[in-house]
Amino acid sequence: MKGSAELTASPEASESMWHKFIIAIGLLGLADILLYDQTLGLSFPIFAAALFAASLLANHDRIHRPRAILANIVLVAGLLPAIEDLTTLSVLIVVLGTISAVALSTDPAAEGLLVPLSAARQLLLIGPFQLIPDTLATLRANDFTRIVLTWSIPLALSLVFILLFAAANPVIEQWLDELHPQHIASSLSVGRPIFWLLMVSLIWPFINLRWRQRGKTQRPPIDLDGDQAPSVVSPLLNQQTVVRSLILFNLLFAIQTALDGVYLWGHAALPNGMTYATYAHRGAYPLIATALLAAAFVIAAVRSGQEGSRLIRPLVYLWVGQNVMLVVSSIQRVHIYIESYLLTQWRIAALIWMALVAVGLILIMARIILEKPNAWLVRMNLLALAATLYGCALVNFNGLIADYSVTNSREAGRSGSAIDRDYLSSLGTQALPAVRRAMLLLPQDAGLPRIHDRLLDQQVAEMASWRSWSFRGWRLQRYLDRHPLTQNPS
Repeated sequence: MKGSAELTASPEASESMWHKFIIAIGLLGLADILLYDQTLGLSFPIFAAALFAASLLANHDRIHRPRAILANIVLVAGLLPAIEDLTTLSVLIVVLGTISAVALSTDPAAEGLLVPLSAARQLLLIGPFQLIPDTLATLRANDFTRIVLTWSIPLALSLVFILLFAAANPVIEQWLDELHPQHIASSLSVGRPIFWLLMVSLIWPFINLRWRQRGKTQRPPIDLDGDQAPSVVSPLLNQQTVVRSLILFNLLFAIQTALDGVYLWGHAALPNGMTYATYAHRGAYPLIATALLAAAFVIAAVRSGQEGSRLIRPLVYLWVGQNVMLVVSSIQRVHIYIESYLLTQWRIAALIWMALVAVGLILIMARIILEKPNAWLVRMNLLALAATLYGCALVNFNGLIADYSVTNSREAGRSGSAIDRDYLSSLGTQALPAVRRAMLLLPQDAGLPRIHDRLLDQQVAEMASWRSWSFRGWRLQRYLDRHPLTQNPS
């Protein structure tokens, strides 16, 4: 990359980049104050105006002064609708007005009605992906940063994994609380670092402007097979970085796996005020996010050509295996939660998604063992996804959910929660057999007969015409005909 080469060769350019990073971090702090976990209103146009001002400050040598007045008029016109009232439309106008004002101020080629489109392409679509290569190029301009580069990925990702584990596991959260007197761990938020990462990626192209002329830049082809390691990934994911990362990650995951073995599978006593259902529901989704992040790291390491090392390969196998166990634990957590609060469509979807994540992890291991290209990994994952979706299309989930909810309910003498009549009704006609069983369990309930009659009328209407006929509906009608309401629905 030409820009990176110039940056590495010029100490003045490197110093200028550090100034831009300071400005970007300052804007990130402002975004955290104005936008994160806040009800948006006036704060949004204020941040947009600050972003425009910071962009001009960081790129003062690019300012096209004859168009500065026009740019400011465009900015003010873009901010006014959001000051009046923040709606989806006014947000869109703010975004278009801000990027157009920046382009008019700093891009000599910006002219005509296509300015918002060309600015959006560079600042919103391409620009956010420049943060990592620009950061690496700046760091490589200094010799002392090689040690920082080697440890940056292991320590940063280890911190992310610790935050996710703290969100998923109350025991780890208590350990972190004991390490800090202010109990910071109790207020840890997985969303905040994600917000920071997204915001700094969006802020950076405004601070380090890099306008490109159409037709003058030719992009290298994307290498799906991974035969050539990307120039951005290779310096960062060298052998020392990958080894240190995998050692730290395996240790962290071993702690989480051991705790799951004690509490989730061994049924040890949980912390005060924590039930197994709450413990299970709290940890399922953060652990899946952890497994996905781990899979992304393994794929990145494989693309950088580091999996061939004698030490790295067994560490990767061990870590992928621990991630599979993590997914199995997440499935068990959802299963425990279902036993207490019954089945829903979202909980079935979560189980299916977790199974697909486990399959993806196994395929990553198979890709390394069989020495297949990344294109093979993509094809196999798409095949697994297609087979899963096709299979799901053939399963009567609504009927299955309704049957499970009634059969395992409190009214049926099981450990589940009470029958949710509204949810049964929302499942449609396929819930009719379960509704009939619920009517037997609750003969005095006046709401269930009304739900039954409404669903039965809907079924009759659907079967009245061949245009609305379905094989599943026909099977249900056959069941209803063979089991009249006067008989035992079971």
